[in-house]
Amino acid sequence: MASDSDSNMDREMILADFQACTGIDNIAEAITLLELNNWDLVAAINGVIPQENGIMQSPAAATAPSPAAPPSSSSASSSPPSSSSAFCPVAPTRHIVERQPRMLNFRVDYRQRSVEVVLEEGSAVGEIKQILENELQVPVSKMQLKGWKSSDVTDSTILRSLHLPKNNSLYVLTPDIPPTASSSQASTLQESLNQNFLLVISHREAQRDYNLNFPGSKTIQEVKRNVSDLTNIPVRHQQWDGWPASASDDSMTLASCGISYPCHHLSVCRRSSPANPQEQTEECTDVHMISDSEGDDFEDASEFGVDESEIFGMGSSSGCRKSPMMPDNSENEGDALLHFTAEFSTRYGDCHPVFFIGSLEAASQEAFYGKARDRKLLAIYLHNDESVLSNVFCSQMMCAESIVSYLSQNFITWAWDVTKEANKARLLTMCTRHFGSVVAQTIRTYKTDQFPLLLIVMGKRTSNEVLNVIQGNTTVDELMMRLMGAMEIFTAQQQEDIKDEDEREAREMVKREQDEAYRLSLEADRKKREAQEREEAEQVRLEQMRKEQEEEREAIRLSLEQALPPEPSEEEGEKISKLRIRTPSGEFLERRFLGSCKLQVLFDFVASKGYPSDEYKLLTTFPRRNITQLDPSWTLQEAKLFPQETLFLEAKE
Repeated sequence: MASDSDSNMDREMILADFQACTGIDNIAEAITLLELNNWDLVAAINGVIPQENGIMQSPAAATAPSPAAPPSSSSASSSPPSSSSAFCPVAPTRHIVERQPRMLNFRVDYRQRSVEVVLEEGSAVGEIKQILENELQVPVSKMQLKGWKSSDVTDSTILRSLHLPKNNSLYVLTPDIPPTASSSQASTLQESLNQNFLLVISHREAQRDYNLNFPGSKTIQEVKRNVSDLTNIPVRHQQWDGWPASASDDSMTLASCGISYPCHHLSVCRRSSPANPQEQTEECTDVHMISDSEGDDFEDASEFGVDESEIFGMGSSSGCRKSPMMPDNSENEGDALLHFTAEFSTRYGDCHPVFFIGSLEAASQEAFYGKARDRKLLAIYLHNDESVLSNVFCSQMMCAESIVSYLSQNFITWAWDVTKEANKARLLTMCTRHFGSVVAQTIRTYKTDQFPLLLIVMGKRTSNEVLNVIQGNTTVDELMMRLMGAMEIFTAQQQEDIKDEDEREAREMVKREQDEAYRLSLEADRKKREAQEREEAEQVRLEQMRKEQEEEREAIRLSLEQALPPEPSEEEGEKISKLRIRTPSGEFLERRFLGSCKLQVLFDFVASKGYPSDEYKLLTTFPRRNITQLDPSWTLQEAKLFPQETLFLEAKE
């Protein structure tokens, strides 16, 4: 650990010497140039500021005595040279390579339109108007460009002289052009830009209120700067309450950010992070790396009693330290990730990728094992607080809006902190289990100063594949290009998977349809068979009932036939009545009855022949009479069926 600490301190000194010699204020740019030259200070300076002979002398050569120099000079040259004497020689004939010009971004609002303009800081204000003339179709002569911090701005003013930040908001007024009906909202916005807003700002620590009047054209960033002068709280350390949710960008004007008119209440205090309880009990200021757009608000760290080494995350053990990104030996991976996300937001703000809360296995399942159309790449972010690149990579790369948006749309992002050896060992175990020993060995080979790492993993049929390992010494553009390159590979593989999945689903659909058709056929056959069986059973039942009825009728007929008195002969002395009965089929039934015989005997005779009185009626021919309606106790003589009569049977309706 001592050698790592010495190495970090050496690189801190190299970084400071490099910035002092080249004048490069952007820390990320300086670190990138040093990384490209393997932290060789001489080679890095020669790449930016070549000397008149093409090569800058090494420290030893630069301090070596000339032949005429005294011996004392030679002995002095053996001591380590300082940055001011050895690494920053100023030669009047030195040729300095021209650096990339600084670009300024302008968002210009006009009525219902917003135009983005990007210009070099060496351009004039009039060039902005010429670009706006083509975009807005408004003549330059009728255009008033408002929103500048200073009032004496003309078309010939050079942008560099205004000392502008990287991102700026302006608005256009056209008094000579009346607004149309469709631009009423824009007119309202222009009126708001000219109105004064009263901001009642409560300084919580000092328990003091400030009543400040600002025009609507003032930006939120300018308000924060003015408050910084009043409260001695730098902009980057201000913690605000009361800004509306729509005020998402400090470059927005007060008129457009959604604050209340004419008065709006806010509160401010100094943002602080809790000190390490094992080392200090007092709170200390959390100093972050900032981007170029915030350069105007960057004060000297010594002003707050903070070492430059603390800015790069390399403070001594006796100094104030940040809370660790992840607790040591956390038993639950989800709890560890919740702590990581909260600490990341505290350090670098809420604009960061959405980290997956859960185990690496759960993140892999979420990314790789859903429908082919829903699968994503897995981005594994590995953080190390002992690396000089961590703060720069997090604040300028991981928190860049373009990177955050791209990761959210196309990746499942999972994070882990490898600062502690126990957490690093646990990560290597997880990677070995899910991705194989090759990935774990790859992570193990990276040194501390090469962190943080961003591993891009793609799920495949047989095994998961690491497409790319992105180190911390990169830029936003390079990071975006590598993410897009990984997405191209993933998209090609995803299209194949979608095609295979669609074909498989089509085959399964055909099989399901065939199975369903077969099932329906079996069901129809079953129903048809059951209906036939029911019909046959019904026929059997009806036939059985018919047989039973016939048997019952036959039994009744036989009993009636047996109960009939014997037919009298013609020689008997009693009066005899001869009856002739025609059946519905045309046949005739003939029988002799005693004149004193009851009608019931006649009815029983007819029933014994198969014509019961409840189904048939017995009628006379002329005159027509229904004999079955007469009293069965009457005799044949009383019914006038004597001495003979012809009757016929007719079915009842």
